[in-house]
Amino acid sequence: MAMRIATWNINGIKARLELLVRWLDEEKPDIVGLQEIKTVDEGFPAAEIEALGYNVVTHGQKSWNGVALLSKVPFDEVHRGLPGDESDEQARLIEGVFSVEGAAIRVCNIYLPNGNPVDTERFPYKLRWMDRLNAFVAGRLQLEEPFILMGDFNLIPAPIDAHDPDAWWGDALYRPESLERFRSLRNMGMTDALRAVNGEQIFTFWDFQAGAWRRNAGIRIDHLMLSPQAADRLDDVLVHKDVRGWDKPSDHVPVEGTFSF
Repeated sequence: MAMRIATWNINGIKARLELLVRWLDEEKPDIVGLQEIKTVDEGFPAAEIEALGYNVVTHGQKSWNGVALLSKVPFDEVHRGLPGDESDEQARLIEGVFSVEGAAIRVCNIYLPNGNPVDTERFPYKLRWMDRLNAFVAGRLQLEEPFILMGDFNLIPAPIDAHDPDAWWGDALYRPESLERFRSLRNMGMTDALRAVNGEQIFTFWDFQAGAWRRNAGIRIDHLMLSPQAADRLDDVLVHKDVRGWDKPSDHVPVEGTFSF
């Protein structure tokens, strides 16, 4: 059984609903993680998405952040929020567990903090969040099951992942402290899905400013990270770059992994 699992920072579900519905109707992925839905749970337009055959769960927040999972496969379990800090009220993680061909698949959708400006509390918060995430992933890996950690990581892994890496160096998305924590995630055994199948320069985000899309001045910050059991099932990864050229686009595009179960 082939499964198509995608991540997309939608940058406001209410502003991009028509865009999302069009993409879902054309591509028909099995599971989609959305970031930056920018609405409380009650404000999420679930009916329009359910009409396309998806089950919908959300972890929303007024005006900011917010994540959602859409799935044609029923949810066995849903978990909301990143453990490790009860005072953290930001809606940045939602996880679903699914049964496929008699096996459990765990899909965790995250919106990792941006961290800018780096001379404010936002950057230490990002680093603490990444430390908590790595501790969370370590626990999930002990389950020894297909585990997909995906979303907007707000992190540029390597120079090839930026049109102009020197211009980004020192930004919260691309500096030693952030990269160290991302390397720790990989060193635990999590595979960068796109880099497992493609070594070329590919971007997932183009800013709305300074003609970035026209100049292809992008960066790759949207990732699917896979446990060994998920990596073994990976067939391909597709970045839906064309969606950035649609009317009223998000500044991110969907990134989709195809898996055999």
